[in-house]
Amino acid sequence: MKGKINVKTENIFPIIKKFLYSDHEIFLREIVANAVDATQKLKTLASLGQFKGELGDLTIEVKIDKKKKTLSVIDRGLGMSDEEVDKYINQIAFSGAEEFVEKFKGKSELEQNQLIGHFGLGFYSSFMVSKEVEFKSKSFTDAPGVRWWCDGDTEYTLEPSDKTERGTEIIMHIDDENKQFLEEGKILEILNKYCKFMPIPIRFGDEEYWEDSETEKDDKGEPKRVKKTKPRIINNTEPLWKKKPSDLKEEDYLDFYRELYPMNFDEPLFHIHLNVDYPFNLTGILYFPKIKKNIDPAKDKIQLYCNQVFVTDSVEGVVPEYMMLLRGVLDSPDIPLNVSRSYLQSDSNVKKISSHITKKVADKLDEIYKNNREEYNAKWDDIKVFIQYGMISDEKFYDRAKKIFLFKSIENEFYSIEDYTKKIKTLQTDKDKKQVFLYTNNIDAQYPYIQAAKDKGYDVLLMDGILDNHFVNLMEQKIKDSRFVRIDSDVIDKLIPKDEVIPSKLDEKQIESLKTLIEGQVDKQKFTIVMESLNETDSPLTITQNEFMRRMKEMSEMGGGGMASFYGEMPENYNLVVNTNHPLMSEVLNETDQEKQTQVLSQLKDLALLSQGLLKGEALNSFIQRSIGIIK
Repeated sequence: MKGKINVKTENIFPIIKKFLYSDHEIFLREIVANAVDATQKLKTLASLGQFKGELGDLTIEVKIDKKKKTLSVIDRGLGMSDEEVDKYINQIAFSGAEEFVEKFKGKSELEQNQLIGHFGLGFYSSFMVSKEVEFKSKSFTDAPGVRWWCDGDTEYTLEPSDKTERGTEIIMHIDDENKQFLEEGKILEILNKYCKFMPIPIRFGDEEYWEDSETEKDDKGEPKRVKKTKPRIINNTEPLWKKKPSDLKEEDYLDFYRELYPMNFDEPLFHIHLNVDYPFNLTGILYFPKIKKNIDPAKDKIQLYCNQVFVTDSVEGVVPEYMMLLRGVLDSPDIPLNVSRSYLQSDSNVKKISSHITKKVADKLDEIYKNNREEYNAKWDDIKVFIQYGMISDEKFYDRAKKIFLFKSIENEFYSIEDYTKKIKTLQTDKDKKQVFLYTNNIDAQYPYIQAAKDKGYDVLLMDGILDNHFVNLMEQKIKDSRFVRIDSDVIDKLIPKDEVIPSKLDEKQIESLKTLIEGQVDKQKFTIVMESLNETDSPLTITQNEFMRRMKEMSEMGGGGMASFYGEMPENYNLVVNTNHPLMSEVLNETDQEKQTQVLSQLKDLALLSQGLLKGEALNSFIQRSIGIIK
C-alpha cells in the first residue's frame, strides 16, 4: 500500500535534514533510544503478565553494511503492527515534525537555534543522514510483520513483511554527504558518547581479546596466549548512580570516576550520591576533583542524562556556574532529551534541581567540616577555589559556606573567618578602628616584608589562589570595618598605621634634597618616590605597589570587567619608599664625593629592585659588576 503523509508544509524533509539538530550525529542516539524504549516497554508488559512469551535475548544490535551503504539498528522489543506504524510513524511522529517546521519558518537565526530540539522527532532524525529509510517491524502480538519505506518525500510505502522475529529493524541508506556514518570508528565513537549507560545491552560487532589456552602450550610449557572474539557490548547497563549507596564501597566510586574520565589520573577528593524522587526525579554522583591552578572548566565536565541516555555536558542551565568545577553524572527524566539552553534556564523543574544540588553540596562540605576537621584541612587547598567561586557568585551559598571557609596562615594553621577575626583584633586594628588582614601570595618572594610583619607580632595569611583577588574584595564587604592588604603593598608601619608618629631626623630641606637625588636614579613614569620617617632598623629603600591598583590589574588579567578592566590597561606603577631615618640616608646627604654618593644610591635602589624581582637585563649586570667592585 502506498500512501501520502498528511502534511501541509512543503519540502519538510530538507528542513529536517538541515536544521533538526545542529549536530547530525545525534540521529543515532535518537534511533537507539527508541529501540531501548521499545525493549523496556516489553519488559514492563512481561512483569505485569500482559506478555506471556519468552523475552529471550533483548540485546540491541547496531550494524554497518558498507557495500549496501546501510546502517541498521535492530531491537527485540514491542514491535508494531501496520495500524501502529500508520498511527505512530505517519501521524503522531510526523505531526511533531510538521509543528517543528511551522514554528521554524520566518524565525531569525537565533530564534531558529532556540527552537531546534524542542520536538521529540526521534525516528525522523534518521533522514538527516539518509536518502531513504526502511522500517521493518513485527509486533509482540499475533499481528503480521510490516514494512514501511520512504525516500524523503511525503509519500511512503506500507506493506506486509516476511519478518517473523519480534521487534523492529530500522535500515538507514546513508547518503553521499554523510559517508562518515558508515565508518566503524565513527559509529563506535557516537555510541560511546551517547549510549554508554543505556539500560539495555547494545552490541556493535565483535571485539578481539587474548586469553590463556586450556589445551595449547608454548615453548616454555606455559599456556599459549590465543586470540578470541566476543560480542562488543558498548554500554554499562547498570551504572553506579542507579545503585543504592548502601551497597557500594569507596573503591566502587573511584572505579566509576575512572570509567567516566579515563584520561584523568588524579583521584577525586570525595563524592556526593544523589537520589531524589520527590518533588522531582534526580539521581547522580558528583565528584570533587583536585582543582589545579590552571582550571579548565571545558575538560571532564558534568554529564547530563535523561533515563541513562546522554543529553549534554553543557550543564550551564542545570547547575550554578561554580558547580561546573565539579565532575560526575546527573540523570533526570524531568529534563527532556532535546532542549535549548534558554529552556533549561527557565524550566521550573530545572531550577528546583539546581537548588537541590547546591544544598546537597553545601551539606556535604558542612558534614566533613564538622565531623572530620583534620580531613577537611588536608583537602582545603583543593576545595578552596570551588568554595570561593560559590561564595562570590551565589549569596545563598555564601550564607552556608561562610561558616566552613578557612583562612590559612603562612604557618600552615587554619582558622574559620570568625576565629581569625577574633585572633587579630587586638594587634592588627589600625588607628581608624579597621582590622587589617595581612596576606602574601608568595612566601619566598615577599619574605623581607613578611619578616617585618612578624617582627611586629602580626599574623600573615597565605592567599595564593587564582580567585583570591576577587575574594578579598568580597571579604572587605562582608567583614565589618576590615581591610585586606598584601604584605608588599606598603611598609609595615603604613600597612597598619597606629596613632604614634615617628619624627623624621631630616628637616624638610634635607628631605627635598634627598628626594631630588633619588629621583635621578629611577624612571619617574614607573616609580613614585615616597618619603617616610620610619624606624632606623627598617630598610633604607623599599619598593611597594598600591594594593588597590595591583588588585584591579590582576583581576583584569583574570577576566574581570568594569573598573578592573580599566585599571588593567594602565602601566605597572610602584612606590619607592625612602626611610628618612635610616643612617645611610644622612650619610648620602653628607657625602661630598658625588661619584660615591651616586654609587651608594644606585646600590640601595638596585637592592630594593632585586628584592621584588624587578632588576633584570643590563641593570642586573651593572649591579653585579658594581657589587664586585665594592667588595674589591
